[in-house]
Amino acid sequence: MSYLYLAFAIIFEICGTTCMKLSEGFTKPLPSVLIFVFYGISFVSFTIALKKIDVSVAYAIWAGLGVAMISLIGYVGFNEPMPPVRIASLLLIALGVIGLHLSTSIN
Repeated sequence: MSYLYLAFAIIFEICGTTCMKLSEGFTKPLPSVLIFVFYGISFVSFTIALKKIDVSVAYAIWAGLGVAMISLIGYVGFNEPMPPVRIASLLLIALGVIGLHLSTSIN
């Protein structure tokens, strides 16, 4: 169940970050308000997830998947570039997250 809360935290963090871009520097009211709504839900969900998941692992998953998904949204939705170095860097982030997750099962 904790990983479900972590998934909600990631989804709402991605929504909040996307709304940052859509708010155009807080000039658009609806996306500006949604930033705070989505981040609020994200932090509540993340806090509940931390009851059972190590903070280092949960944060790595939250941040790593958030970065990867926002990069994809930027590429697809906002026509941001995706050069090979960015792709390789995202893969390294994914490997780091996997490594942290695997390290908790070793202990």
